[in-house]
Amino acid sequence: MELLKTAWISFLSIIVLFLLTKLMGNKQLSQLSMFDYIIGISIGSIAAECSFEDEHPERMIVAMIIYALSAYAVSIITGKSTYFRKVLIGRPLILFHNGKLYRDNFKKARIDISDFLTHCRNQGYFDLTNLRTAVFEYNGSLSLLPVDSDRPLKPSDLEIEPEQEEIMVNVILDGHINDVNLKKSGFERVWLDKQLHEQGFNNAKEIFLGMADTVKKTLQLYPMEVKKQSADPFE
Repeated sequence: MELLKTAWISFLSIIVLFLLTKLMGNKQLSQLSMFDYIIGISIGSIAAECSFEDEHPERMIVAMIIYALSAYAVSIITGKSTYFRKVLIGRPLILFHNGKLYRDNFKKARIDISDFLTHCRNQGYFDLTNLRTAVFEYNGSLSLLPVDSDRPLKPSDLEIEPEQEEIMVNVILDGHINDVNLKKSGFERVWLDKQLHEQGFNNAKEIFLGMADTVKKTLQLYPMEVKKQSADPFE
């Protein structure tokens, strides 16, 4: 009986945790502010303890809800107030600009010059003269703006107007045709069958993934793997 109760409380805490996560919004770990990080750890710890709370698990759930509502309230406040955004979330700091290192901002960001140079090298900049500006973001990442002579060449620099690409649409997944995506892409089953036969396949069941290009009017096909690889390149 105790095991069933623990299982039920654990299942309930997972559901509550999922709903609260959706409320707070989806963010990658690198996008979390310090406040979001603390709230996330607190809610996770409470959810874990909730599984072993036999007498009053509802108290744990209420605590989780309060933490989540706090994070939600902060996101609303920081979205409307620049002052509170700076206080609660932080603000970007310019560490390097036009050949000058700003030591005071290094202290505010609590980052030393070695870490700064490591971030630069990780993004392919081994020489600071190739950089125009380096900004330390509130989430701990480093944004780098290269000088004009070292930035990537763009088609507009050569007065070229390339054709705009669109998102590839999945029309076949694991041998099943997605008729909704196929129709929204402007294609029909007749076109799909023709593409399959032209590429040497009898039907969609032979395809693991099929992606339609709405601009080039082509179909990329990745067949089901029936043979084992002779060698694993990652072993």
